Amino acid sequence: MKPGFLEKLIERVGRIRPEEIQNYLQRLAHEKGLFETIFNAIREGVIVTDPQGRISYLNQAASLLFGLDLENTVGQLLSETVRGLDWNALAHSEKIISRDMEVFYPENRFLNFYVAPLSIEKPVGEAYSQELVGYAVILRDITETRRTTEETIESERFSALTLLAAGVAHEIGNPLNSLDIHLQLLERKLRKLPDAVQAELQEPVRVAKEEIKRLDDIITQFLSAIRPAPLKVTPENVNTLIQESISFLAAEIEDRDILVEQELRPDMPLVEVDRNQIKQAFYNVVKNSFQAMKSEGILHIKTDVDQGHVLVIFTDTGGGIAPEVMSKIFDPYFTTKTSGSGLGLMIVRRIVREHRGEIDIVSTEGQGVSLTIRLPLQNKQARMLAAGNAA
Repeated sequence: MKPGFLEKLIERVGRIRPEEIQNYLQRLAHEKGLFETIFNAIREGVIVTDPQGRISYLNQAASLLFGLDLENTVGQLLSETVRGLDWNALAHSEKIISRDMEVFYPENRFLNFYVAPLSIEKPVGEAYSQELVGYAVILRDITETRRTTEETIESERFSALTLLAAGVAHEIGNPLNSLDIHLQLLERKLRKLPDAVQAELQEPVRVAKEEIKRLDDIITQFLSAIRPAPLKVTPENVNTLIQESISFLAAEIEDRDILVEQELRPDMPLVEVDRNQIKQAFYNVVKNSFQAMKSEGILHIKTDVDQGHVLVIFTDTGGGIAPEVMSKIFDPYFTTKTSGSGLGLMIVRRIVREHRGEIDIVSTEGQGVSLTIRLPLQNKQARMLAAGNAA
């Protein structure tokens, strides 16, 4: 629209016939509807505000990204509608500012957005000056891009850890083997010594052998955490695997005075899994729950089925996970416990991913943790689309 168009139009209103005004209004309404249709069709979110940050327009994509009502949101302050958005830091009359943000409701998403000032030319005497009339906020969903980047970084980190593991196994494993051989030779020589001398030296030798075995176990656990073992899949009932894992931990359950509640669905279908690896995953999850509850807690284990997956849900009454450490719980060697390797959940995730499964964790600090393992019912490489779907 040219500068001064509305002013000139208003001056001529008295000379315009009613039917011409009606035609102008119909044309404006048509163009307004056309622009709204176009803006609602695009996938990026669009929010327009006045100079104070009050929303004057938003399209459907923006309302879906933030869970906003299109009608009731207009006229509200954007900073109050989208809590956590520092509008004062973003609103600058001459600058275009781009930032990333994380949205928690209605879905956990990552967005990239930029704020651009909107100005019109206003006549000042014989010249024109720019007048700020509002801001446009353009939003783009970058959730998948961010997750892909994180997976790439994680893959590179795992490659580095694998190389480190090979070095650790070589540099520490060989000396341990040498120590074990020399201790065996020492034991043979001890048998030729007097009984009194044997009795005095056997205990230090026994302790040394146990420590060598402990170090060897640590190396083995480290390697199993980062080096995927080939799956030996067989049809299994996860209820049976859970019961076997709990039975193996019966002594610790009794010692810690923990109540284990099992809500196992009786009609569970068989699922193709490596029974030993899945039992290892269950064992690690249960051990984590025990350590979080310390004693006299409750661990509830439930099995279920949804469309295409077997679900195993572990819910404990421990202290939960603090928000600031939630993103680190799968990191190698990260632990909030005074003892432990920090590899337990890392091994769980590696095993579940090898089975093309998924892990979900829900926690409120002070109210326990609910961890869900989803295992696919059928190990398919591809999925047929309905006839007529080209994409």
